[in-house]
Amino acid sequence: MSQYLELHPVTPQARLIRIAADIVRAGGVIAYPTDSCYALGWHLGDVHALERVRRIRRADQHHHFTLVCADLAQVGRFARLETWQFRILRSCLPGPYTFLLKATRETPRRLQNPRRRTIGVRVPDHPVPRMLMHELGEPLMSSTLLLPEEAEPLTSGVEIQQRLEHEIDAVLDGGDCGVTPTTVVDLSVSPPSIVRTGRGSLAPILGGSGGHGILEV
Repeated sequence: MSQYLELHPVTPQARLIRIAADIVRAGGVIAYPTDSCYALGWHLGDVHALERVRRIRRADQHHHFTLVCADLAQVGRFARLETWQFRILRSCLPGPYTFLLKATRETPRRLQNPRRRTIGVRVPDHPVPRMLMHELGEPLMSSTLLLPEEAEPLTSGVEIQQRLEHEIDAVLDGGDCGVTPTTVVDLSVSPPSIVRTGRGSLAPILGGSGGHGILEV
């Protein structure tokens, strides 16, 4: 049965964040709030946890998971950034965006899209993941908590606990954070491509793409 950790949505309790970080380090899968909707999180080096999430989400080998980072410095370790791409990231992050970028050599192959060698990166503007990244000292692999055949992500910590208590190891309940997912932008191509319009505004992307234009999909 998963642990249920009720966190203050603005000033999360450090003790509970440390418990969540220890669960991740030990190979656990957690559910946690973000600035868009709830997500599943696990250690970036844990293959077993990755396969557990694939089963929960019923995701195939081509599914894009996301690397949740504390800041742009962490993003730069795992994604190759040109000046125009960095400009867009700086104008949007932290915030409700996921950016697809070419992975660096440091990024494990299992975390990349197998065909395109890209990785999704994210820096959420929410105190729970910010504190969790600080406690971990490294990024967290993540996936939107959207269950198979569901139209919207789960948004209630209590419901997540009830439905996934035997499939994940902890629920970090930071209150209702909505059901609108992130805006997803493919920056691995030029001009950039809008993969999904979500909570994040397109204005800073349009303004930061310079002469690269924008390709709506």
